[in-house]
Amino acid sequence: MTTTTDAALRTMADDYATVRTSVGAYRIDAPLVRLTGDDRLSFLDGLLTKSADFVEPDTVREALALHDDGTPFAVLLHCETGEESWLLPRTPLTAGELRGHLDGPDVPPGVTAEIEPEGWGVTAFEGPAAWAVAAAFVDFDISGLPLHAVTEAAVPGAPAAVAHLARVGTTGEYGYLLVSDAPEAAHRAVLAAVREQGGHPVGREGLDRVRAEAGTALCATGFLGLTVDRADLSWMVDWDRPGDFRGSGGLTRPAADGPRLTALTAPPGSRFATGAEVTAAGRGVGTVLWQAPSANGDEELVLALLDAPFWVPGLDLAAEDERARRRPLSTVTLPRVVARSLTTRIS
Repeated sequence: MTTTTDAALRTMADDYATVRTSVGAYRIDAPLVRLTGDDRLSFLDGLLTKSADFVEPDTVREALALHDDGTPFAVLLHCETGEESWLLPRTPLTAGELRGHLDGPDVPPGVTAEIEPEGWGVTAFEGPAAWAVAAAFVDFDISGLPLHAVTEAAVPGAPAAVAHLARVGTTGEYGYLLVSDAPEAAHRAVLAAVREQGGHPVGREGLDRVRAEAGTALCATGFLGLTVDRADLSWMVDWDRPGDFRGSGGLTRPAADGPRLTALTAPPGSRFATGAEVTAAGRGVGTVLWQAPSANGDEELVLALLDAPFWVPGLDLAAEDERARRRPLSTVTLPRVVARSLTTRIS
């Protein structure tokens, strides 16, 4: 069994390796929302950039919510579990911010939105062995739970607990969420099953590096002050859906020649400050917005806002690091690492 001292000695590189090679578990600290009422899907239809008209029970999807001016507010995970809808922010958000966005005259009569419902919590686990952990919570062959599906789950040691297991993740590896009204018992059960597979609890920084390599860095960074187009989130908008939704009046179609959020790699040990200028042959073509934690010793990973056409992959650029040294950068595609889960069979 891993002790508190053992956990304290683990580095973010250890956590990164855990998610990449076995399975890592972590608590979700984002504010959970429970929606009830017959018209809750109608409410979500006007709240999210993807229509809720054809959402099936026992499914989970990611959707984007906007501010009234059309700028991104949050990426939300939407789970349907029979008579309830659940929302879980993927991007950094406080309970107060979420409450302020959900409250208002647009909530239909009879629909109730509970922010952080008392007694409920969420634990996640991801990695190529995550499916074996998930198998401990269901009474059927876990290979029968497809991606973006939700099922009722049993919590070992808490027979009266209500729990929902969703197959969805943030790292490009196999991933699952366990939502339960017995969160401590559920978390303990997940940790026990994770350790049986050689995995460990993992911290935020190692997890954020895996996410950045998988193309989900916004879980850590938020929207970096960018518009939907510049944050490369246009794919999360159903542009041809009928009717309006919150913020739709402020949206514009994505521009083919505008600046775009882009991933770049740099030599190991390079550190760039937010705001550092990215150049091509000495000419400024963009700005560094964020650098992922250095959990992968092969290379550094950076997000920058680059002008067209410099966001295409395979270009050699440069920027000054924090020590005022000129360092090479290369534009790349994501995902950056081939997930082991792609070649690990669920059985």
